[in-house]
Amino acid sequence: MPEPTKKEENEVLAPAPAPPPEEPNKEKEAGTAPVKEPNKEKEAGTAPAKEPNKQKEAGTAPAKEPNKEKEAGTSPGKEWSIGESPVGEEQDKQNANSQLSILFVEKPQGGTVKVGENITFIAKVKAEDLLRKPTVKWFKGKWMDLASKAGKHLQLKETFERHSRVYTFEMQIIKAKENYAGNYRCEVTYKDKFDSCSFDLEVLESTGTTPNIDIRSAFKRSGEGQDDAGELDFSGLLKRREVKPQEEQPEVDVWELLKNAKPSEYEKIAFQYGITDLRGMLRRLKRMRRVEKKSAAFARILDPAYQVDKGGRVRFVVELADPKLEVKWYKNGQEIRPSTKYIFEHKGCERIMFINNCVLTDDSEYYVTAGDEKCSTELFVREPPVMVTKQLEDTKAYCGERVELECEVSEDDANVKWFKNGEEIIPGPKSRYHIRVEGKKHILIIDGATKADSAEYSVMTTGGQSSAKLSVDLKPLKILTPLTDQTVNLGKEICLKCEVSENITGKWTKNGLPVQETDHVKIVHKGRIHKLVIANALVEDEGDYVFTPDDYSVTLPAKVHVVDPPKINLDGLDADNTVTVIAGNKLRLEIPISGEPPPKALWSRADKAIMEGSGRIRSENYPDSTTLVIDIAEKDDSGVYHINLKNEAGEAHASIKIKVVDIPDPPVAPNVTDVGDDWCIMTWDPPLYDGGSPILGYFIERKKKQSSRWMRLNFDLCKETIFEPKKMIEGVAYEVRIFAVNAVGISKPSMPSKPFVPLAVTSPPTLLTVDSVTDTTVTMKWRPPDQIGAAGLDGYVLEYCFEGSTSAKQSDENGEAAYDLPADDWIPANTELIEKTKFTITGLPTDSRIYVRVKAVNAAGASEPKYYSQPILVKEIIEAPKIRIPRHLKQTYIRRVGEAINLVIPFQGKPRPELIWTKDGAPIDKNQINIRNSETDTIVFIRKAERSHSGKYDLQVKVEKFVETASIDIRVIDRPGPPQLVKIEDVWGENVALSWTPPRDDGNTAITGYTIQKADKKSMEWFTVIEHYHRTSATITELVIGNEYYFRVFAENMCGLSEDATMTKESAVIAKDGKIYKNPVYEDFDFTEAPMFTQPLVNTYAVAGYNATLNCSVRGNPKPKITWMKNKVVIKDDPRYRMFSNQGVCTLEIRKPSPYDGGTYCCKAVNDLGTVEIECKLEVKGGLSFCRLLLQGVPPNIIDSYLRDLHSSNPEE
Repeated sequence: MPEPTKKEENEVLAPAPAPPPEEPNKEKEAGTAPVKEPNKEKEAGTAPAKEPNKQKEAGTAPAKEPNKEKEAGTSPGKEWSIGESPVGEEQDKQNANSQLSILFVEKPQGGTVKVGENITFIAKVKAEDLLRKPTVKWFKGKWMDLASKAGKHLQLKETFERHSRVYTFEMQIIKAKENYAGNYRCEVTYKDKFDSCSFDLEVLESTGTTPNIDIRSAFKRSGEGQDDAGELDFSGLLKRREVKPQEEQPEVDVWELLKNAKPSEYEKIAFQYGITDLRGMLRRLKRMRRVEKKSAAFARILDPAYQVDKGGRVRFVVELADPKLEVKWYKNGQEIRPSTKYIFEHKGCERIMFINNCVLTDDSEYYVTAGDEKCSTELFVREPPVMVTKQLEDTKAYCGERVELECEVSEDDANVKWFKNGEEIIPGPKSRYHIRVEGKKHILIIDGATKADSAEYSVMTTGGQSSAKLSVDLKPLKILTPLTDQTVNLGKEICLKCEVSENITGKWTKNGLPVQETDHVKIVHKGRIHKLVIANALVEDEGDYVFTPDDYSVTLPAKVHVVDPPKINLDGLDADNTVTVIAGNKLRLEIPISGEPPPKALWSRADKAIMEGSGRIRSENYPDSTTLVIDIAEKDDSGVYHINLKNEAGEAHASIKIKVVDIPDPPVAPNVTDVGDDWCIMTWDPPLYDGGSPILGYFIERKKKQSSRWMRLNFDLCKETIFEPKKMIEGVAYEVRIFAVNAVGISKPSMPSKPFVPLAVTSPPTLLTVDSVTDTTVTMKWRPPDQIGAAGLDGYVLEYCFEGSTSAKQSDENGEAAYDLPADDWIPANTELIEKTKFTITGLPTDSRIYVRVKAVNAAGASEPKYYSQPILVKEIIEAPKIRIPRHLKQTYIRRVGEAINLVIPFQGKPRPELIWTKDGAPIDKNQINIRNSETDTIVFIRKAERSHSGKYDLQVKVEKFVETASIDIRVIDRPGPPQLVKIEDVWGENVALSWTPPRDDGNTAITGYTIQKADKKSMEWFTVIEHYHRTSATITELVIGNEYYFRVFAENMCGLSEDATMTKESAVIAKDGKIYKNPVYEDFDFTEAPMFTQPLVNTYAVAGYNATLNCSVRGNPKPKITWMKNKVVIKDDPRYRMFSNQGVCTLEIRKPSPYDGGTYCCKAVNDLGTVEIECKLEVKGGLSFCRLLLQGVPPNIIDSYLRDLHSSNPEE
């Protein structure tokens, strides 16, 4: 059919309105229907199936052209389907009486149908509350989804009625079969809503006459969209062997039916007559129905459509109004030229075109032009059925022969189907069936026919069929060489051979069982010869063998006998044929034997036969094995046992050694040779008897002496006789024991060892230093060990030796010296242990040098010694005095009256220095102030401080000509006295102005504020008005008018309020009548102030390499200028110093100081009213030892003494 132009595409009609946007495929379903009568389809003028694209274009209408639908005359609100009837009043009543449903408006009902008839089930869903189309599924039984089965016998349709807003879902079963009966289910879902309905289908056998069979229906051209498009289903035709002649039915012109039918009946006609291109025919019908305007060129136009059989002749005629007009004929828009196929004739005003020998390609659109006008028509070409001209003939053949079944049809290269017993034969490369076509001749070839090929074969065409029977028989069989009986030795080859007259297959059996081909058994078939070959014959290969040819009742038997001498199989034993058994166990030694016939076995030991019976040692014999049984193995059962085998084929001998083993004896009790803090060393001897098997190792256990629970110490065997238990608790008594292990098992435990207690010596003492040295003595001091342990610490032993007795090695990396001295060279300084960490070695010669070490001693022994780092010179050294003022005493020391004063000031100096205390330059009264002096510090103690104890205390430390001084400021403070005078300066309104003078006695500290109280003259109850007030004048407000008030003032300092207050002499009367307020006259306050340090500098220690800071605070107005000096030299433009000043806080930062940076630092503040200076000392300590000791928390004075001693002992450094 010609491809439509764009204009024609726009005119394509849709027989049903476009569904909602969610259903784009509904239009395609509306234009597709199964084909039942293809011949009628051709008569109606439908397009051939070989142009599916044109069918699709013609059968799909765009949903956006509703006007086109009206022109086509189709109903816009409904699609017709088989089995649907209008819903009338009876249906409404039925739905009203049915069970209420969630989604269904009408549920499908069960029904009954006869075989070969059609039935339709309908379900309806109301769409008023649904935003989109619901989902519907049809099931058979419980799980079979029928959506995948849609096709030739099952169609699913769905429509939507816009006016009633109802979805209609249909399931149509076409040409029902008996197996279609059963239970069906319809499910509808929409979001969270669900509804389902079950119904039954009953299929009854048809009782009428057998309907006529239209063989051409198997070759129909299926429409677009069918699942079974092009399906050839002859199963229904082949069930009946008798083919009744097909009755001639009057041909129906489908084209005329469509022209005269209503638009609502289009789909019914298409479904009934198998029209697949309904939309294309409607498009043509539209053009035919188009009202033709009266033509000026044509007196008679072409008919709307013409119909012709394939190979026939068709005649197109038009009549012109003017015979002078030129006429041109066109096919699909291309001009037709005269030829043998197209013949043109002119008869008066008639113009005729003949088309000879029509073929399917001539099925198209034709039009003729005359001047500017044209008229068109459609030509439909029908294909005639193919007939069988030469029938199949019955054939007989023998197995293995080539069989050919031949027939002839009415046309060349026609489509022919072959069947065997009603099943279609599908040839292929691996099939034994081949089909050869030679023009009209069709031949079915069967290569190597078998009895299974005996059947009824048939051939079918679109116009007829033919069948014939094929019978395949066997040829007579002759035995040319029969099988013979054989006797072979074990391990030799067995070859059974026979020959028959035909080249056929067969089966081998042994003792009635089929023989399978394996690597051991080979089955050979070459032509007429059959062989069974067995390589390396076994005893199991003996038996009766039979060869049976396939499809014949003939058998060829043969017997095979295998002979084998006796053999003993000792592969399961060791290389020396030794069997080991544990004492007390039962030994059952089974030795495989072989031989044909089965040999007789005899066991013996030491020329004594072991008989079969019920003794403790006995033998048991079987056809394939012999067994030696020893019920309870004993040590004496060890020895060599002999086996003798004998049968008709020969003899065999073997010897087996049996060894009875046991667990070893327990070892002797172990010895603990050495003990540590959580470990010990233990040794033991191997057991006397190893049980006949080598000792593999030992297990060790331990327990606390007071416990009964043993704990395994090793899970891997200990191979040696020495072991070191670890992770014991120090100070707890333990015992250990041993288990010996061999291949048999574990021995009993040994006796436990003697109890032992893990103890450890302490770590060496620490910080051994020289405390003092005289001409004959050396005093050493140290610190306790870091780790003492459970054994505790009993005391210390201090030893020394003279330098001349030996030589010392160089110091190690920790600054400690290691000594390699004999024990006899060291002299104990104390005969008994000492508990203190300080001891004086006496009786030393002057100017001698000694080495010193100290040991810590406990129950476990002496610890490693702690050595002094270098030799000590026995000679008293003068050490310059030095006072270590604590940091809190470098500022004014403030205490309240009645509190205790206890000051400890450490100092240094040797020999013991002389101390002198003075107060404000006068000697201290020891009746009021207690002074206690020691070798390293001095203590000032005052039980109850008084204000008279305030003052400057000077300490002088003197060692011969060296003198060191230090000062301490002590201030004892008390509560202040009351203000001197309180006056009422002025009274106005509700306000009173007061002024007062500071108290004479400030309590030896600054006044921090005042507290003001008022009292009504009537009640004289005092109420606080202002607290912590700093000025000496104030204004009291919010007083009650008409009252008379007195006022008093308390002074306040660090100790609190004064005990008494000063009250105004006069009272202040708050008059009811107003007074004229006089503004007080204030004098300008002078804020200028000379510089003053509110926080002094403090003497500081610094560590070399670490930044140090000096801080103080200054006050003054105008803002003073700050200058820093070191040793009276101004610090200026030195990158190693940074100076800061923020809110009166002055800071000097010294970057990574060195000992060179130590000295006296001064901060100087200068403004217009004066100058003030403050000093401090900075001492930089360098070296690794000082830093390390400081980080360990050692006080700086002790570190300094230690380093001074170190320096004095090495003056050269």
